[in-house]
Amino acid sequence: MRLKNGNTQLLTVTLIAALGVALSACQPKSSTDNNQPSADSQSTTTKTNLQNQAASPNDVKLTPITILALGDSLTEGLGVASDANYPAQLQRALHQKGYKNIQVINSGLSGETSTGMINRLDWVAQTHPDITILTIGANDAIRGIDVAIVDKNIRTAIARLQNDGSVIVLGGMQIYDNLGSDYVNAFSKMYPKIANDTGSALIPFFLEGVAADRKLNQADAIHPTAEGYKIVVNSNILPVLVPVIDSTIQQKQAQKNDNLESSYEKKQ
Repeated sequence: MRLKNGNTQLLTVTLIAALGVALSACQPKSSTDNNQPSADSQSTTTKTNLQNQAASPNDVKLTPITILALGDSLTEGLGVASDANYPAQLQRALHQKGYKNIQVINSGLSGETSTGMINRLDWVAQTHPDITILTIGANDAIRGIDVAIVDKNIRTAIARLQNDGSVIVLGGMQIYDNLGSDYVNAFSKMYPKIANDTGSALIPFFLEGVAADRKLNQADAIHPTAEGYKIVVNSNILPVLVPVIDSTIQQKQAQKNDNLESSYEKKQ
């Protein structure tokens, strides 16, 4: 069949157009269309990266933690060198365990009673401790102060410290029988009850394994030697304190994640 020139040109244009459409349909979609993540996907990925960055530091044990050692002469370390009292030995032990950014502040005061401790809480609270190891009551017992007063003072101290964001580790104390069995029993039962009521961690007896041992105490038979404090730290304090530290670190990491997410959302 023969076509006139005009018809030939028309047919050629038509074929070219049809061929272009066919080729276009066969072309793969651009990489931009296939691989471009959605806005929601980008947001989720960014948040996840931020969380992983906060929750997975090289070593979570490097989280800075401040521990306040609050108490009387048993905390201050009466009669031993400044690097041999329990707060100093505790900090070294924690550093050896990998908690290298933990600072233990010694706020022990010889002769301190529970009432005296209450009077200086505003000052010690300026350290903003993450954790407070509270060991008080021995001097109250020596003076025969009513157990109810000691109980109230300790609860007041714990409440104020907790309100400031500090986790409490309460050091339980026991006393000699020379004050009568009723007083001794009421005194020893006071600490577990306070710990239970306030949600504090409890060291059942701060001087367990040391009290009444002449080799581990100074001449007054009350204050531990450096070796005695070593036992107090390793056997009595650390088993209770380390889980509290780990929990505190987890909370700090969670708070850091929340802050990062909040900061990210504000920028969107």
